[in-house]
Order: sequence, then C-alpha cells, then structure tokens
Amino acid sequence: MKNMTIDQERRCHAIIHAASISAGAIGAGLAQIPCADHVIITPLQTAMAIAVARVFDIKITKSAARSAIVSLAASQVGRACSQLAFGWIPGAGNVCNAGTATAITEAIGWLLAEDFAEQSQDMSGIKNAAA
Repeated sequence: MKNMTIDQERRCHAIIHAASISAGAIGAGLAQIPCADHVIITPLQTAMAIAVARVFDIKITKSAARSAIVSLAASQVGRACSQLAFGWIPGAGNVCNAGTATAITEAIGWLLAEDFAEQSQDMSGIKNAAA
C-alpha cells in the first residue's frame, strides 16, 4: 500500500482479516435467519473501522465509524440479495453468506485503511509545513 508503512500494513492485515473471518463465521451461522447477521456484523465492522483508524493515529468516534460503514453500505445490497436468493437453502446459503460477509468486510476494511493512510499522510504534511 503506497501510503502505509510496513508496520501499518501488517497491523491493518491483522485487524481486517480477523474482522473478515469473524463476519464470515457470523454470516454462515445465521444464514437461514434473514437479516439477523447485520445486527452483529455492523458493530463488528464499526469496531474494525475504529481499530484501523488507530493504526494511523486517527481518532474517530463510534458514530463516525458507523457513518463510514453506512456510506459503504451499498455493498450491503448485494448481501441482502444473496441472502434472499440463497440464504434460506441449508449448506449453499451458509457458504454464500459466509463468502459475501467475508468479502464485503475485507473490502470495507481496506477502503478505510487506504483513506485513513491518506488522511494521516496529509496531516503529517500539514504538521511538517507548520513546523
């Protein structure tokens, strides 16, 4: 990642992959209950956003993290469609929901990481210019 140090990238990998695996497990486990996984996955993604922001010394509130997740929620439409189409089918629905939850959480995490890295670099430039 162009705006991240190796340490920042390593820390982001750990945070994002842990959240993605957890989201996948939740999606798989709750596949036959429509929209039940959203209640658990959204706070998980919010916590991931806050943790990734900390990697770049950016302080965000739960509200701001939720807003960031919601702004990326267009992808949730895909989750809802896959859940309606396949979620109710035992086995296939579990696999489909797990894959979708994992992929979306991973994508959201890396989009936020890139954005936070850029913000952090912009703030460094402003601090250096002021010095």
